[in-house]
Amino acid sequence: MAANLLSIGVSAIIILNIFLAIVLIFLERRDASSTWAWLMVLFFIPILGFLLYLMLGRQLRKKHLFRWEGRSKIGIDNLIDYQIDAIEDGTFEFRLDDSQDYQDMIYMHLRNNHAVLTQDNALTIYNDGNVKFSALLEDLEHAKDHIHIQYYIFRLDGLGRRIYEVLIRKAKQGVKVRLLFDDMGSRGVRKKHFKELMDLGGEVEAFFPSIMPLVNPRLNYRNHRKIVVIDGRVGYIGGFNVGDEYLGLDRKFGYWRDTHLRIEGSALHPLQTRFILDWNQAASREQDIEYSDRYFPAIPMKGSVGLQIVSSGPDSEWEQIKNGYLKLITMAKKYIYIQTPYFIPDASFMDSLRIACLSGIDVRIMIPNKPDHMFVYWATYSYVGNLIKAGAKVYIYDNGFLHTKMIVVDDEASTVGTANIDVRSFKLNFEVNAFIYDRETSHQLAELFEQDMLLSRELTWELYESRTRLIKMKESVSRLLSPIL
Repeated sequence: MAANLLSIGVSAIIILNIFLAIVLIFLERRDASSTWAWLMVLFFIPILGFLLYLMLGRQLRKKHLFRWEGRSKIGIDNLIDYQIDAIEDGTFEFRLDDSQDYQDMIYMHLRNNHAVLTQDNALTIYNDGNVKFSALLEDLEHAKDHIHIQYYIFRLDGLGRRIYEVLIRKAKQGVKVRLLFDDMGSRGVRKKHFKELMDLGGEVEAFFPSIMPLVNPRLNYRNHRKIVVIDGRVGYIGGFNVGDEYLGLDRKFGYWRDTHLRIEGSALHPLQTRFILDWNQAASREQDIEYSDRYFPAIPMKGSVGLQIVSSGPDSEWEQIKNGYLKLITMAKKYIYIQTPYFIPDASFMDSLRIACLSGIDVRIMIPNKPDHMFVYWATYSYVGNLIKAGAKVYIYDNGFLHTKMIVVDDEASTVGTANIDVRSFKLNFEVNAFIYDRETSHQLAELFEQDMLLSRELTWELYESRTRLIKMKESVSRLLSPIL
């Protein structure tokens, strides 16, 4: 009897795996590398592999994206159409050469992502959490009309409570407060924890919330964006989330090295648009944000930095942020500096960097020495090893955890935001980056990279070749799984 039950169970697992294999190959139409990776998981770990597929493998269905349809340009419709037409007929006014030199890239983002170019911005760069959040708290205290705040991780720990107390205080003063957090990133936090704010008229939403108590089977398609817009006049974008670890208070990670931008200028309009679209996807229709002048006020010129707010995600036809990264790399003439906690590039990204190395361009990549995801870390290690052989210089950051997502090219153009260099950021998560066309800002970011080099050690080819057999085995397994990490 037991033998018969075992035989039936094994047969059921085999049939289920065959069914999932058919779905992967013929119905979901993934890229080949991802398909083979999932087939390996199903073959080698049939029961656990099935559960992993349910949590990580399912593609996002059209019904989950309907709230974005037809609303992709809210607040900046006319400006997008004007800029596209003006660049096509050669009448667009570039105020500085910094932007004009990257006209092809600007047009690509405009055409495929509706990312308007703004040229009157002032930027402040933060690479320390204590400084960044001190500035944010001060700006929140000065809010007069509305606060829109969105983080992948929003913990109600020491830092989160400080921010929450300010939000409550501003709500009591009549400021409209909206808080959006990702349900998976902010595990342990629920809307009910913000009851005091909601009782005061504030609105709180979780992005793609769990369909089951305490468990969210939808591990993919998370909103990884970090956006703050205050009164439509001051904004923040970058890598810091809200939690005590981002102040360097977690013993596991130690000092937290990240990069964040404070923006004043017309770039607040597309940043506001991005928040509104995400909010309207998460909120009930009764809480939708419609266009209003209060969210898009006239902004006096604050500076001369040109930038585009570029977003990507599973709702996009193209991988816009990855395309922007590739465009920066292919336009480089002198150097390419990259900082990222996860470096698991696809073939196109690897080829572009390898060609840059072989062309004599100074390619430098910095990764952390403290993994927060083991498979991701060893996959990263294997990919940078390939580039060292081509001539890239790779640095291991030793002063804590490196979480910044930044690329700088030739002291001319740069990007800072939320997108890592991996399949998850390029295809599965909702991300947002600022692409910056300004020599002074790019030079500042390059100097920060070079300062971080003093706190890093170079991973030379000799050191990489001397790694143990166990590490090589970890790299091999992780690299095979990299298309689904």
